[in-house]
Amino acid sequence: MQPTWTPPLRWIFGAATALGLFSTLQAYRLTSLNIKSGVDIEVGRLAVLNLALWYIPAALTPIIFRLMKHYRLDERLGRTIAVHVLAALALSCVHAAGMAAVRAVLSGPPPVGWITAIQRLYLLNLDWALMTYTTIVGLMCAHGYYREAQERTIKSAQLEARLMEARLKTLESELQPHFLFNTLHAISTLVHTNPDAADRMISRLSDLLRLTFDRSGAARVPLQEEIEFLQKYLEIEQTRFQDRLTVRYDIDPDTLDAEVPRLILQPIVENAIKHGVSPRTGLGLVEVVSRRDGDSLWLEVRDNGVGLTGTARTQLRSGVGLANTRDRLECLYGDAQQLEFSEAATGLTVGIRIPFHRAPVTAESAVRVA
Repeated sequence: MQPTWTPPLRWIFGAATALGLFSTLQAYRLTSLNIKSGVDIEVGRLAVLNLALWYIPAALTPIIFRLMKHYRLDERLGRTIAVHVLAALALSCVHAAGMAAVRAVLSGPPPVGWITAIQRLYLLNLDWALMTYTTIVGLMCAHGYYREAQERTIKSAQLEARLMEARLKTLESELQPHFLFNTLHAISTLVHTNPDAADRMISRLSDLLRLTFDRSGAARVPLQEEIEFLQKYLEIEQTRFQDRLTVRYDIDPDTLDAEVPRLILQPIVENAIKHGVSPRTGLGLVEVVSRRDGDSLWLEVRDNGVGLTGTARTQLRSGVGLANTRDRLECLYGDAQQLEFSEAATGLTVGIRIPFHRAPVTAESAVRVA
């Protein structure tokens, strides 16, 4: 519990004023029922007495707050209860003495003597004073527990966000070596058969890695940067396949500044080439599509490959790239994302639906859309 907040005095005396006026109305009505008609009721005197009834504990409230900060109910309970019982009794004594003084100002010294008058007032208002003290302490405890619950909620949300960020970084760290090893394997197949093509692939891989390192740490990037990265990757694949691979882009210009997860398209395109286009004997085609659909961004990767063969189905279930993509989408968007696969007469289409959010567009990330 953290009872550290103290309300401003204007709030305390505002509440005391409201309660005092309510008590005045109550006393006025009760007095009017108990006296004969035609007898004047001293409204001013009633108001002063009832306001004093509440102003005295209001003036003592800061002392109660200070006691609560030093003697909290969740620490050394026995000692704390004893301190607050004594404080409540002391408040009732001060309250009785204060009310006796107010009555003396209004009506003169008490006819029965000060000691007797204070005792009468003390016993008359003892239960009320104790309940008032308990209410103030209870409100402080409730506020302290509320603040503690709020802080726990915030800390829990922050911890969850940090865990999600760590998981995303882990997923990205899994994806990058997977992509790099596959590309290096492709280069190694050309080193002896086509050294010039291998040299071009190494140069383009260097550009691709530079883009990767420049954007490291960002979970989301503008779509135009993702397309630029994809173009660099596909240049490597086109060098490897030479004239067998054609790439088409159907990118809605309105989506270029949309936020997308970093490296979200590359593993899908890689699978389209590896399991769809590569086994095909003729010309291979890969299409990358983006469009806005209301509050959603729709991305598609299509190929005219062999479709979902047995190997491709196994890859969808257990492959690093697509499993990684699915996990990252769930981390970033939860149930607001969709990843689906659909077969056509030839080839496979992979679609991604995520919420549409715009990101700042920089001049350096201008995209080349064919």
